[in-house]
This record gives sequence, structure tokens and C-alpha cells, in this order.
Amino acid sequence: MSVLLETSAGDITVDLYLAEAPKCCENFLKLCKIKYYNYSPVYNVQPNFSFQSGDPLGPESKDSDGGASIWALPDGATKRAAKPERAKFRPEFSSKRKHTERGTLSMATTASKANPDERVASSQFIITLGDNIEQLDGKAAIFGEVVEGFDALEKINSAFVDQKGTPLQDIRILHTVVLEDPIDDPPGIAEPPGSPVPSEQQRATVRIAYDEVLEENNDPEQLEKIRREREARAQALTLELIGDLPFADVTPPEQILFVCKLNPVTRDEDLELIFSRFGKILSCEVIRDKKTGDSLQYGFIEFANKEDCERAYFKMQGVLIDDHRIHVDFSQSVSKLSADWRNTTNSKTARSRGGFGGIDSLEKRKQYRDDRGRDRDGRHYDYVFEEKQKERGGDRDEYGRDARKQRSRSRSPKRRDRYEGDRRDDRYRSERRPHRSRSRDRHRDERDNRSRRY
Repeated sequence: MSVLLETSAGDITVDLYLAEAPKCCENFLKLCKIKYYNYSPVYNVQPNFSFQSGDPLGPESKDSDGGASIWALPDGATKRAAKPERAKFRPEFSSKRKHTERGTLSMATTASKANPDERVASSQFIITLGDNIEQLDGKAAIFGEVVEGFDALEKINSAFVDQKGTPLQDIRILHTVVLEDPIDDPPGIAEPPGSPVPSEQQRATVRIAYDEVLEENNDPEQLEKIRREREARAQALTLELIGDLPFADVTPPEQILFVCKLNPVTRDEDLELIFSRFGKILSCEVIRDKKTGDSLQYGFIEFANKEDCERAYFKMQGVLIDDHRIHVDFSQSVSKLSADWRNTTNSKTARSRGGFGGIDSLEKRKQYRDDRGRDRDGRHYDYVFEEKQKERGGDRDEYGRDARKQRSRSRSPKRRDRYEGDRRDDRYRSERRPHRSRSRDRHRDERDNRSRRY
């Protein structure tokens, strides 16, 4: 029993497990037959995990009811159920089927309101985009698999999505074709003569139409800007990985002002005196060469609050200081924030203060380092070995070698025999040595006696 899903990303052919999940297969097959899924959006894409569809309007529509099963007798054109009380049904969960392979088809389920221990389904379904998705086992009811159209799955997997997983450019199920249908139709359903046109509610959820051609940006300046942003992003992730930044998305403080084009004779006290009329200054520093001590003609001024910093920014642009017209801007440096974070993260008193690492303005948003990956002693990260390797190699020394093998070598039969032989030789020498020493003493006494005689 097979169904063809014609999507904007390509055709996907699925085979259904009728013998193992008859209700799920009947529900999906008949909803495809009445064109209930036509123009349904793919509204939840999690790369290398799964994508979800089956709600004909999508969860972002205020008119959406979440979808209905075939026994609620929905209309293929209006997507409205004639019997909403029968919109849910209890799917079959097979203990033999797991989400181990890419392209596994299963019904999305939720906990029943009447009995939280039971799970119910309607029309929404899930197709996995990766292997060994164990998180879905027991929560999504498997009833089929993808047999053709893995290139379409790859396009969906690589689509640009927002924070909710919704594709920025629409991905839609355009049409459904039942290739094989051995099940009788439930009483009351009607197959439409042709594919229904999208409803007004469905057209209202369109972001960027799936058939809209997006113009490529060939502007050299814009491409160079994108390249620099990607390079900066990669460098920030590297700094986060080695521990120089609390997280890659850290933003510079908003109360620090950057001042440049200074006269080399301008001192810290001069800047602080001039800018102090805008508000309280916490620190003012002209950056100097470490070896010569000469001014590098730029500096940083930290105000007590953001409003004073903004007022100084608007008032001091192009002002003449020591015969030099200065340039001011908001600081883009996070060196001071990073240094404070590194110093306070490991301090004992930082735990009692708020924020991340004792800094109120920081919020923990790490991407690579995670406390869940640490050992009990907090020194090692648990992202080097695979699960099978961890099961086999849990007993390792500090150099990563298998300690059990090292111990087995030290206790090998050859080394044990050699060790026992050395012990026997030592025991033999210790037993023979007193006899040799007494013999030497006896000969020495006899020699002394002879010398006395003569």
C-alpha cells in the first residue's frame, strides 16, 4: 500500500505498514484520497531530526483546529470536520518498530485530556530526517517509510528556517496520489473530482511562495560583507570553544564609548575631564604602546549608565580636542567584558552574584561547552567518544589507553614466571650466603692459629 506526496521540494513515495498499524494507515490513506493534505505546509523542520506536516492550515493560522482524522468526516476543500468530536483516535504503537532509519513515517501524537497516560493522533504526521531518532520512540506512532524521494528530504533538511523551525520560503504538499488502496472507504466520506484550490485561510499563511524566484545578490560589497560576517562568526565560535569568550553571540557593553583621532599629547585625565559633564565616568583610558608608552591615539570611556553614553555620542562627534577633531562611536570591543568574565567565573564569590559568571548582563547561551557533558570532577568534556566507545572504553587511564589491557599485560604468565624465578634466585642466595661467610671465618681462624705457633 503506497502513497505519492507531490511537494514543492520534490516527490516523496511512502509505503504503509497495514498489518502493524491498520488504523494509522487507514486514516492517512483516506485523508490523502479526499485531498485533505493538499496545500498543507511543512511547518516544523528540525535539521537532521524530522519535519512535521499534516495540519492543512498550519499552526500559525488562527483558524487552525490542529487537523482531524478521517472518522471526523472532514471536507477536502474547506478542511472542516463534520464531526469534530471524532477528530482524535488512538494510534497503534509497535514495539518492533523504532525510528532507526531516515525517512520513517509516523503519526504525531499528544497526551489525551481524559487520560494523560494515553496518546491520541489526528492528521499530523512526522518524517525523520536522520538515523536513530530515539526521542520519537513511544511518542510518535510508526506506520510507514519513505521508499523514494530522499533528494526531496535533503532539500527540506537544508531549508532555511526561523527559530520555530518554520521554513522562510514555503514548502507545501501540492498533491497526494493513492497508488494502492485495499481498504474500503468509511461511510460518509466523499472523494473530490479534482484537486481543490487553496482556501483563503491557506493562502493567508504564505510567507514567501514556494514558486517565487528569489534574486541572487551579486553586489560585490554585499558579498564581501557577508564573507566578513561569516568569518567573524567562525572566529567567535573558536574563541568560545577555547574559553576566551563566554559565548559567541556576546554583545559589547552599551555604556562604553570609543574615541579615536586623538592628539598624542592627550592624556586620560584630559578625556575624563571633558566627558565627565555628560555623567559619571567609571573608567577612562587612552590606549598606549606596551613598549614605548606612546599614545595610539584612541581610547575607551566607560559611563555609569547607557543614557549618558548616548548623550556624549551625539554631542562630541567632531569636537576639537588638543587641535585634533575627534571621532566617537559606540564600542564594539568585548575585551573588557571577556576579561571580567574570565576573572569572575572561577572566583568563589562569583557564585553568590547574579548573571552568568557573576556578571548581571550576561546570560548563559553557550553552543559548544555544556555542563551536562562534564564528568563528576568537572574537568573533562564528554563529546569525544561515541556511545559504543564509551560503553567499551569506560576504564581508561589519563593518556586514553585502556587500563584493563595495561593491567592484563603486567599480569601475563611470562612476566609472572620470570618474577617468581627471580624471587627463587634471591631466596637461594640469601640461604647460601651465611654458609660461605662461616667458611671464610673458619679459614681465617686457622690461619691466625698457625701464625701464633710459628
